[in-house]
Amino acid sequence: MSVLDGPRAEWRRILYEGTPQWVRPEDDQLLLGDGRNLAEKDAVYLPPCDPTKIICIHLNYDSRRLEFRAPELVTPTYFQKPLTTLNSHRGVLSRPADCQYLNYEGEVGVIVGKPMRNVSPDDVWDHIAGFAPVNDVGAQDFRDTDAGSMLRVKGQDGFCPIGPGIVSGVDIRKQTLRTYINGEVVQEGALEEMTFDIPYILADLCRHITLLPGDLILSGTPANSRPMNIGDVVEVEVTGVGRLSNTVQEIPAPAHDVGHGPTDTDAVTRVALGGDWWDTQEEKG
Repeated sequence: MSVLDGPRAEWRRILYEGTPQWVRPEDDQLLLGDGRNLAEKDAVYLPPCDPTKIICIHLNYDSRRLEFRAPELVTPTYFQKPLTTLNSHRGVLSRPADCQYLNYEGEVGVIVGKPMRNVSPDDVWDHIAGFAPVNDVGAQDFRDTDAGSMLRVKGQDGFCPIGPGIVSGVDIRKQTLRTYINGEVVQEGALEEMTFDIPYILADLCRHITLLPGDLILSGTPANSRPMNIGDVVEVEVTGVGRLSNTVQEIPAPAHDVGHGPTDTDAVTRVALGGDWWDTQEEKG
C-alpha cells in the first residue's frame, strides 16, 4: 500500500522509564504498546527514525529561488547532515555565543521504509514509511568555509530536529508547510510548489545511492528563512502531519580558536537575511 493511502496513522518515539518506546497519540495521551498511557505534555521525545544518512536538497521552492534572484533550476543538488544533527520535538537548538545567524528552514522530512536502488518515480511512494516536519537549522556564520558542503553551516550538533512523529496515510502532495516564530507565521509554501517533487528527488538519489529503511531525506524550504534569536520558540508545521517545536538557547563558543571561525561578510548575510539583504542592495543602487 502506498504511503499516501489512508487511514492516517502516526507513531511517535519517546524515552519512557529509561527505554525508547514507540507510542500512538490519542487526544492528550500517548498509548504505549503494553497498554499504559502517558500524558503527552510529560513525554520526552526521540527522533522518529534511525537513519544511516540524512540527505538534503539545496534549493527546491520557486519562492526561495526568486528571493535569491537565482536562475531557473535544471537539476537538483544535495548535501548531507551528520547523524549527530538529529534532534527531537521540544528539543533545544543551540547557538554558539560567537555566532549570530542561526537560521530556521522548515521542511518536510521523508523517511524511507524499504531499501531503494534504481526505483522509478512511479514506485517511490511504495517505498516510503512516512513523513515528518523537520527544521534544517543552519549557522550561516560559516558560509565562508567548507567549499559549499555546508558541513559546519548545517552539520552542527542538534541542527536537524524532526517530529513529533512519523505519519502515513496522508496525501503529502496536497499539504502546506509553515514555520512559526513565537506563534507568528514566517514561512509558508504549498508542497505542490516544489520544483522537484518527492518521487523525483528519491528516484534521482537512488540511481547511485542505496537508500535504506530509516534514512531521512529533506525536501527543501520556501522563502523567508531568517536568523532566530535566543529564547525564540520555532515551530514547523506540515498540515495533516504535525507540528514540531523547539526553543533556541545560547551555548559557549568553542574553547579554542583552531580552524575557520564565524564571519560576517556579504556572502554570509546574503543567505542569512535573504530578500532583506537584496532589498538593501537595491536601495544602495
